[in-house]
Amino acid sequence: MSGTFAPISDRYSPELRQLILSMLNLDPSKRPQLNEIMAHPICIPALLNLYSDIGSVKMRVEKPLAAMPAVTRGRPAGRIPSARSRGGRTGYSPAKPGIPPPLSSVYTWGSGITTPLRLPMLNTEVVQVSAGRTQKAGVTKSGRIIMWEAPPIGAGAPSLPGSVEHAQPQFISRFLEGQSGVTIKHVSCGDLFTACLTDRGIIMTFGSGSNGCLGHANFNDVTQPKIVEALLGYEIVHVSCGASHVLAVSNEKEVFSWGRGDNGRLGLGNQESHNSPQKVAIPHEYEPQKVMCGIDSSMVLTVGNQILACGSNRFNKLGLDQISSVNEPPPEDQVEEAFTFTPVQSAPLNQEAILYADVGTSHSAVVTAMGQCYTFGSNQHGQLGTSAYRHSRVPCLVSAPQGLKATMVACGDAFTVAVCTDGQVLTWGKGARGRLGRRDEGTGVPKMVQLEESHPYTVTSVACCHGNTLLAVKPGIEDVSV
Repeated sequence: MSGTFAPISDRYSPELRQLILSMLNLDPSKRPQLNEIMAHPICIPALLNLYSDIGSVKMRVEKPLAAMPAVTRGRPAGRIPSARSRGGRTGYSPAKPGIPPPLSSVYTWGSGITTPLRLPMLNTEVVQVSAGRTQKAGVTKSGRIIMWEAPPIGAGAPSLPGSVEHAQPQFISRFLEGQSGVTIKHVSCGDLFTACLTDRGIIMTFGSGSNGCLGHANFNDVTQPKIVEALLGYEIVHVSCGASHVLAVSNEKEVFSWGRGDNGRLGLGNQESHNSPQKVAIPHEYEPQKVMCGIDSSMVLTVGNQILACGSNRFNKLGLDQISSVNEPPPEDQVEEAFTFTPVQSAPLNQEAILYADVGTSHSAVVTAMGQCYTFGSNQHGQLGTSAYRHSRVPCLVSAPQGLKATMVACGDAFTVAVCTDGQVLTWGKGARGRLGRRDEGTGVPKMVQLEESHPYTVTSVACCHGNTLLAVKPGIEDVSV
């Protein structure tokens, strides 16, 4: 579109170089059509080989027992090693020999997509993902932002003869423009806006400027990433976007917030909104290390693995009610809002070491150092992982199948996603429009989601927003730091 692209190496033949240049012509009317490309002399041999293989039957030659790998001797004929025996994964099928695994895979479900849909990857490895109301974004290992977008209504790639139309919608992947020379290490999406954190500790934002969410001291929209200049004197280590506000924490343990201020979600002691970063007062005995933003509330995870929270505490979704035991009735003096960051008061959240947390629309979830997952807030749709205590404000311990331990958790509008130590993905809560990534009805009972992986894998990142989920995996088995 801009007329500039990397030169085509002369290691390729003149015919191939000329074909590629013609396909990149700035004038769409001068680009060759698909049938013209297929009829090109350098394409015909490959197409002939492709269609000549259709319907062929491969023959298998039995090898002598001595030539077989030792691991297969003694196994009955036709037996294939189970997924469990090949690394502990239940969600993948054995790979075909000789086919290497992809660098990584990203799946999405929700908004009518009932089972995990693998997104196009542009031959890159994605290490972290984030989802907004309309955005799906990821960070590659090389520090680029990749985004997935639904094609325009009525658009779509032409089908080859004999191809089967996909029932699920297709997405287009693209690298974000405007980050030339900048290495991104983290991305967070809000409603119609996005924040990026560079390896130099600089925050860049783009998208809708409503509510001052971009932090540029105005309400203007920005199409390409723009530096938040008010924070240039600080090295930011983590950033999180809510629906309409943003929190950031620096390497000096300072917290900044901006955007919409209703319910006290900015932690500034009032409900005022701000279109530029404001320094947040944090109790001196706590050292923030990560921030999490929800629809109308915020959390801070401290170096000591404790949780501070502010904003709307409806249904006790921030754990701010004074509850000393899970067996006691809900307190009469319920906290509805907190305008400053306050330590959680509900047992056992105020007693456990918290390693991971996320805030949803009407509930939250944490993962403890022991691998236990606690949920708290509304349980109207079973999003707390239990059918009991439907109207209780007491935190709930999620009973994972087979004694699995959690490492990561993400909360949507009325559902929860948890990732376990062995790579299993569990979902529970409201099942409408594919929220749970499986076709059965939603319940308060955690159940596994099956991914179409052909190799053992590790989940590297998970994100939920409204009714959608993004999940990134990579081949291999390793401990994932949270």
